[in-house]
Amino acid sequence: MSVTVRLFALLRELKGTDRIDFELAEGETIGGLFDRLFPEPDAQALRGSLAFARNTHYVEPDVLLVDGDEVAFIPPLGGGADDPRVQLSFAPLQLDPLVESVSSPERGGLTTFTGLVRNSFEARAVTHLEYEAYEPMALREMSGLCDEIEARWPGCAVAMSHRLGRLDIGEAAVHIVVASPHRAAAFEACRFGIDELKERVPIFKKECYADGSVWKDNHNG
Repeated sequence: MSVTVRLFALLRELKGTDRIDFELAEGETIGGLFDRLFPEPDAQALRGSLAFARNTHYVEPDVLLVDGDEVAFIPPLGGGADDPRVQLSFAPLQLDPLVESVSSPERGGLTTFTGLVRNSFEARAVTHLEYEAYEPMALREMSGLCDEIEARWPGCAVAMSHRLGRLDIGEAAVHIVVASPHRAAAFEACRFGIDELKERVPIFKKECYADGSVWKDNHNG
């Protein structure tokens, strides 16, 4: 019996690949598989803050694996691909199409959030950022987040996009757009959208400096 393991950020760099086919032990859990695959101290130091995914759904570390599962170990974050409200892109992001997609005569409040690449962090000069994602799961989680926002704030429409690959200083990393009949709901839903995207969507940020780089917790961007 075997599973496919998807690797991201530091874990990908430790193994030198983004995908491993790995033989299961009998009765193996996803947490046990991680411990067997990653005995390295750097990886074990992440163990308490990892999220685990089985077939693109978050699961607890004690979930049993079966033959053919796709497994992902999600470092701290720092529907589906057919949902027009959500987008991952290696090309520069475009805000206007998102605004157009949520606008209507019934929605008089429109709020947008754009996250830009800044040139420093804690007095250390940043040269650029690199983003990667577990793309099928990221799109599904973004789609589910849009559903949650539109249910929590009735009458709202939401769309979001996130950039992948290398981003230079000043480039847009993320857009969240919310249109609502009233401004208060638009502000609240937009703030909720960016906070929850960083909390739950498997997108990973590498901050690059003149003298090195580090994978960052995407919560604190």
